[in-house]
Amino acid sequence: MVETETERATLKTELFRRVDALEPQQALFPSKEEFIDGLVQQLEYINPIPQPLQPKHLPTLLGDWQLVYASRGTVVTRQLASIPNFLGGIKIKQVWQKLATVDTQKIVAENGAEFDLPLLGEWQLKAQGVWTWGADEQVATVTFNAFYVQATQPFDQPSWSLPELKIPVLEFLRNEALWTTSYLDEEMRVGRGATGNLFVFRRSQTV
Repeated sequence: MVETETERATLKTELFRRVDALEPQQALFPSKEEFIDGLVQQLEYINPIPQPLQPKHLPTLLGDWQLVYASRGTVVTRQLASIPNFLGGIKIKQVWQKLATVDTQKIVAENGAEFDLPLLGEWQLKAQGVWTWGADEQVATVTFNAFYVQATQPFDQPSWSLPELKIPVLEFLRNEALWTTSYLDEEMRVGRGATGNLFVFRRSQTV
């Protein structure tokens, strides 16, 4: 038990050291970081909470999380990466996920991204959805029901902000996706999409 906790702490320290050394464009856009992927996989093998969707573990799962690493990028950053010369213009600032409970079988999720667009300033995109699950208390079915877009500092004017635009998704157009929480502790969480992409989250620090 003590040896496992020591190994876990050592792996996490090395993982965070390597992730912190990356620029956001490296950590959150598609890139090959095989050593980091290997560290994450080792942590998954010694996951202290293998069934994170059990009611008793929801307090650990819920809250505000910062995405610090995505092995193959995210849906948003993969699209940005396809734009020619995006590194010279579009800058990702942060990606986050907020999880809140509805009941013991449903979680409300908000995925957000903040980025700078050349000439247009700072913008924010958010997707709101729900997690539901059954007997498998590691895998959730995710459905998104609304998207939001807002210019938080249009044209790089700090004192300006435009109203948030909500784009609801009609029920018959909503797609489902599987999301596996493959590692969870008090300060770190790892998720995997249906294709096995790794997403490493770190709990947001409140001031």
